[in-house]
Amino acid sequence: MKLFVAFSIITTTLISIVTPVQAGEVNVYSARKEALIKPLLDKFSNETGVKVNLVTGSADALITRMQNEGQFSPVDILITTDAGRLVRAKNAGLTQAVVSADIDNIVPQNLRDTDHHWFGLTLRARPIMYAPDKADVNGLSSILDLAKPKYKGQVCIRSSGNIYNQSMIAALTIELGEEAVEKWAKGLVANMARSPKGGDRDQIKAVAAGQCSIAVANTYYLAGMLSSDDASEREQASKVKVLWTDQNSFGTHVNISGAAVAKHAPNAEAAKQLLAYMLLPSSQQWYAQENHEYPVHKDVPWSELMQGFGEFKAQSVSLDAVGEGNADALRLMDRAGWK
Repeated sequence: MKLFVAFSIITTTLISIVTPVQAGEVNVYSARKEALIKPLLDKFSNETGVKVNLVTGSADALITRMQNEGQFSPVDILITTDAGRLVRAKNAGLTQAVVSADIDNIVPQNLRDTDHHWFGLTLRARPIMYAPDKADVNGLSSILDLAKPKYKGQVCIRSSGNIYNQSMIAALTIELGEEAVEKWAKGLVANMARSPKGGDRDQIKAVAAGQCSIAVANTYYLAGMLSSDDASEREQASKVKVLWTDQNSFGTHVNISGAAVAKHAPNAEAAKQLLAYMLLPSSQQWYAQENHEYPVHKDVPWSELMQGFGEFKAQSVSLDAVGEGNADALRLMDRAGWK
């Protein structure tokens, strides 16, 4: 996987920004489920004495809440998935710039805001997944191949309302242009096995059940199913393989889970301290092992499950530009008949 950032000075460069401040508190609005973030926040509190107050909810609901609360909002940090949501929060005037050479040295340029309002904490990849006993993947190497007539009635994917798909289309448009992507999207719609419904796990389950032979989904979800306490989920996931797309061209689409400091953060210094802590190698290691997401620094090892999916070339387009293109991407998908 190619993520173009030097790692050798990470630990030393972060020392200055994680030196404990006077004990206080920091308020976090997180679109990540509590189980996926709270253990790391608790560890931060234990090591620094800074209390973390956590509110979880859907990303859109939390952004709306910040808008409604305005300058009286107690939130210090917004943590959410997909750069499109972070761009939305920035454009709504809900975030502030955090200029840090340390962050810039750690997080690849395409995974952070050009104006320093947000940056990636972890990376998520969105490849093709398929049933090896049903899908003919001979010659299948690009996401664009899913529009070929041979895959008619075989593809499962989430709706156009899903921000992961909007960002994927926005990224493709940057790479290929609007006309080419709209033509491809129409071909993809013609090859869908069913009208889009459900989340990424539902697409994987549909492949396992034979409702389709190919799906597009984030690896995070497949890894979560493979490590699930639910035996039926593990069995379903075991029937699905990962195919890394566009390895000889622009790479497999990737996005992030990321964070921003709120514009009216009452505890801005503690917020910056927490974000710096989340970029430490030890924190990135926890994310990689427990949540099966890819660290933003290349030298932190992946979880064993993610290693099993194989190395891959990641798309390198700016997620800042991708987030700005989400609205246009949705309009393109509507024109293509993507429900």
